[in-house]
Amino acid sequence: MRIGTLKETYIADAALFDSRTQQTWLVLGAALLLLFPFMASDYWLYLACLVSINVASATGLNILTGYTGLVSLGQAAFMGLGAYTVAILEIRVGSPFLLNLLAGGFVAMAGGLVVGIPSLRVKGLYLAIATIAASFIAHFLFANTAFTGRTAGLTLPPASLFGVVLDTSFRLYWIIVPVTLLMLLGAANLFRTRVGRAFIAIRDRDISAEVLGIALLRYKLLSFGLSSFYAGVAGGLWAYFFRVVTPESFPLSMSIFFLAAIIVGGMGSILGGILGAIFMTMVPELLKLAVGLLPGGSELTVFLSPVRTVVFGLLIIGFLVFEPHGLAEVWRRIRRFFHLWPFRN
Repeated sequence: MRIGTLKETYIADAALFDSRTQQTWLVLGAALLLLFPFMASDYWLYLACLVSINVASATGLNILTGYTGLVSLGQAAFMGLGAYTVAILEIRVGSPFLLNLLAGGFVAMAGGLVVGIPSLRVKGLYLAIATIAASFIAHFLFANTAFTGRTAGLTLPPASLFGVVLDTSFRLYWIIVPVTLLMLLGAANLFRTRVGRAFIAIRDRDISAEVLGIALLRYKLLSFGLSSFYAGVAGGLWAYFFRVVTPESFPLSMSIFFLAAIIVGGMGSILGGILGAIFMTMVPELLKLAVGLLPGGSELTVFLSPVRTVVFGLLIIGFLVFEPHGLAEVWRRIRRFFHLWPFRN
């Protein structure tokens, strides 16, 4: 049982993973991620890439909503900005893959800074409505601009990196997962800095934060910008993964999906964003697999498809009612239990 940790150096005190248990789990997790592509089928590799993209976008929304307290329903629109930027650069300019991803992130960041301006005057549901309006404007631009291919959208060629064409889930896995891990590492470190602590102060009591010298407009816009950057990069990965970008690829329901992910996972927690994105992506697939295993074959699968959606909705409601702190809190309870195990009865 760990009852305390002694830090003898400043570096040890500032370490992100400060115990041997955490470092052991980190090594095991890294080994699992390295071995997974060689053991999994194409279907599970496809899901792993999709989960990674959703984790990246959910983490961005968690920075804005979970840590800064600014509700946004425009995450899909920012992903769309990133995806269209990547598609246009890939098709019309032919610039390198990683440069396109960064450009997608910065274009989405610029969009986030514009959408975040009303956050100084409104918050809560009013800010959510303002971000919905931004989502509708983005959809209108995507569907009515010749540059974006109008309603037909854009079709991308496969990305290539150092001469390797990234045209399968196996090859894209080695790009999507490391990029997502870098973004998670950046987010985890962000909240150990002055900027991250300013976000949390604004979330907890914005007026008191301003009295203490935190510039509300600057930090709120910065939070919008960082969140949109994450969404833009996730949108760029999404574009390379599916290779078709249309206005219908980023509907309002996708923004609700990411908001539900961080609520189910646990707002204001990096782990919560990860667990929520995994839950929201994998549970419908697992329910589909479970229904497929029932006797009756494909006919029963078609009949029970609406039931699967209802069960998914009930699971979300169950989490909101019985565990409002999300899956991250469930994980913390499990950890506390095993800290005392087997000396607790």
